[in-house]
Amino acid sequence: MAGLKTRSRALVARAGALVQRCLPASLFGRLAWLLGLTVLFSHVLALTLMFEMRPDMRPDLRANGPLPGPPPGALHWGGAAPPPPPPYLDPSDDRHHGGPPPVGLLLDIAVRLGALLLAAWVAARWLSDPVRRLAAAASELGHNIHRAPLPESGSLECREATRVFNQMQQHIRAQLAQRDQFVAAVSHDLRTPLTRLALRVESLSDAQERQRFGRDIAEMDTMIRATLDYLRGAADAEPWVTLDLAALVNSLVEDQQEAGHDVVVEPGEGPPIAPLRAQASALRRCISNLLDNAARYAGGAQVRLTEDAQGVRVTVLDRGPGIPESELAQVLQPFYRVEASRNRNTGGVGLGLASASDIARQHGGSLQLSNRMGGGLQAELCVPRRALDAKTLLN
Repeated sequence: MAGLKTRSRALVARAGALVQRCLPASLFGRLAWLLGLTVLFSHVLALTLMFEMRPDMRPDLRANGPLPGPPPGALHWGGAAPPPPPPYLDPSDDRHHGGPPPVGLLLDIAVRLGALLLAAWVAARWLSDPVRRLAAAASELGHNIHRAPLPESGSLECREATRVFNQMQQHIRAQLAQRDQFVAAVSHDLRTPLTRLALRVESLSDAQERQRFGRDIAEMDTMIRATLDYLRGAADAEPWVTLDLAALVNSLVEDQQEAGHDVVVEPGEGPPIAPLRAQASALRRCISNLLDNAARYAGGAQVRLTEDAQGVRVTVLDRGPGIPESELAQVLQPFYRVEASRNRNTGGVGLGLASASDIARQHGGSLQLSNRMGGGLQAELCVPRRALDAKTLLN
């Protein structure tokens, strides 16, 4: 039985390959071939239905005896030939009295129109299927640059587009690999002199000088780490895993509390948040950046974890100075900082919110910033569960 199924599948595969070889290569050729086949099929089908559903209604008078009138060859008075019999008129044929078109004509038009509509639908599905696969692959490429290349199938135009798309993916992967090497080299080259400076500072006799130099070195180290983490996160292809988002948020909040920041999680009102698939390190870095931003400028925050039809939401609310309305979109750009944060005590590098926004988009979601009534900032991270699951199933 198994051998019979294997042979059947092999025959089907061979037949499919033979049909593919017989098909025209270009998009125009395939469309013309399909329309020609449809016209031929509709013509045969219409004629068949007309003969089956519309038989000749002329009665066979010869079956009931000889036709009335003089015998064949007889001449009328005067030796003239008999006039030909009048043509038979079908009383049901509306063409003879100006009525509506006959049923046969309507049936022929209906069959041909239906066949053309069916062919148009089949052609649209058949010829656009490679384009749909290409569009889906292009959408997935932003989330998984290391996905398998697309098979080059379909018409000549689709195969050329797929080949160019696969080449573009290879170029992007090569560029990301070069970026990884660059980040690793820069990280080593910059941290080595900082380490030497930190060791030399420890040998200073003046305590105030040691403190000032140590603060400058720590600030430089923070800026270098944030920049390299941002670049590394943009090029990193982290695997997708199933994680407990509530446990992740509680862990990050506990870290903030241990650092002396007033960060709390508001009790949830609905059912517990079900586990979802995400890039664990990236999502942890995203939420941590939001909490760090609130702790730096407001000293604390309230964290709210909810879920609705749009997806899972992590909302961080603080009572800090907020952000001017004209700069709410700009602070999500890399290295942008509002003027009030440009000091060595509270000012950051300008990459925390930008990195969080990139990670949100990487998960198919978004990061929305808004000012609260009474002062403060609200940062809402939304991750759509359905879109996330659809992407990860392709990985």
